[in-house]
Formats: sequence, structure tokens, C-alpha cells
Amino acid sequence: MKTKVRPENYILSVLTPEERLEAALKIAKEAFKKTTLSLKDVERAVEKVRRRVYEEPKG
Repeated sequence: MKTKVRPENYILSVLTPEERLEAALKIAKEAFKKTTLSLKDVERAVEKVRRRVYEEPKG
């Protein structure tokens, strides 16, 4: 019995969590490119998410 592997699932499985986050943020940036949001708004949101993900846990 052959199992079909979808390329996008394989690609995601070999990426580290950080690489997946970077890919998702790049996709989001492109998706919001033609909205009423300014590019600056989208970039600020991306930076906010990155800070939350990468900052050291407090405690």
C-alpha cells in the first residue's frame, strides 16, 4: 500500500518551528499587501509576534 505524501506537508515537516514561523509571516505579509492596512502596520504586527515568540520567558 503506497502512501501519498503531499509536498506542502513534507516541506513543513522538515522545517524547524522557527522556520515555519518565518514562512507563515512572509505569507501573511504578502496576503495583507493589498489591504487597507499599511505595510508599516503589518510589519509592526510581525515584529510583535516575533518578539513574543523569541523573548526569554520571565520568571
